[in-house]
Amino acid sequence: MKPKSAAQSQISAALVVLPYHTNLIGNMHGGEVMRFMDSTAGIVAQQHSLCNPVTVSVDELVFQEKIKVGDLIVCEAELVFTGRTSMGIKVRVKKKNFKTEKSDKYAIEGNWLMVALDENRRPIPVPPLIIESPEQQKLFDAFKAKLIKKDER
Repeated sequence: MKPKSAAQSQISAALVVLPYHTNLIGNMHGGEVMRFMDSTAGIVAQQHSLCNPVTVSVDELVFQEKIKVGDLIVCEAELVFTGRTSMGIKVRVKKKNFKTEKSDKYAIEGNWLMVALDENRRPIPVPPLIIESPEQQKLFDAFKAKLIKKDER
């Protein structure tokens, strides 16, 4: 299987937050933003593996800023790890307020673990990730260390 770079599957997706995405005080529901993040991570995994991925876990989901009605959110997702059948994806959500034109701030970030499945819903191997920089190696090693630590439990 031919290795691929993270750039080959990286994606950004945008969404304007509307009232149906929010609670009664105008903050975006955590579940709504998580669904958007999960879909974006799934596209990255699908582009890398060329198959149907499923979410196995979400780790370290950190809400740093409120997202309000009218904010533009941009979800950035990048492959940071590959195992035999698994893929680790770093997902970050930036927000921008159109009224104030404040610069983008990261509102939420998290790590997704996805597994590639064949047409019979069985795990299948994925292409290895090409590491192109020290930063990518650091992210790869950190993701791998977390997986090993979880397996030891």
